[in-house]
Amino acid sequence: MSDLGAELDIGLWQTWKAMELPEGYRAEIIEGVIEVSPTARLSHAQIANRLRRALDKFLDGGEDACHQDAKVMYGRRVWIPDAFVGPEDLAPYVDEEGLGVKSEAVHLVVEVVSTGRRNQDRVRVSKRREYARARIPVYVIIDDYDGRGSVTVLTTPCPEKADWDDVHHVPYGTEVTIPEGPAKGFVITEAITGPRRG
Repeated sequence: MSDLGAELDIGLWQTWKAMELPEGYRAEIIEGVIEVSPTARLSHAQIANRLRRALDKFLDGGEDACHQDAKVMYGRRVWIPDAFVGPEDLAPYVDEEGLGVKSEAVHLVVEVVSTGRRNQDRVRVSKRREYARARIPVYVIIDDYDGRGSVTVLTTPCPEKADWDDVHHVPYGTEVTIPEGPAKGFVITEAITGPRRG
């Protein structure tokens, strides 16, 4: 990275850390930009909560758990996924400044797509690239706004391409199974997504 790029990166990081947001908003650093977004709609929260509860039951008794509302850190990038699977005890994986968990501890990330083009692009495009760059092993996108609803499971991240080698995309109503990691065998069903829309 050039000296100017490094200075901009540090400036962005310092700005993000100093931000004071109104209640109900969150800020992430995605592809060199601070993205501020409001708390999502109720349907979004319901899907994320159903998924978290189901994953917690599936992972019960093991060393991993499903987490929500925690920052995932990769260098000076910061993401707040709707849910992620990582060690139940995250303390050994907290970043140097105590702001969030290092991405290397994350086995699976879930994002639920929100209404609005910018929010949709953030999950489908920008975060897809960022999670691949960070080598997150599994990325799940639950998308109410893709046709009648869809679930996409991405595995085998390729950081150099900022994309994924294996992509499994199904409509709501079609069960999809997590193929690897601590959540291997976990099935995303209509009980989590709701039925196919329309």
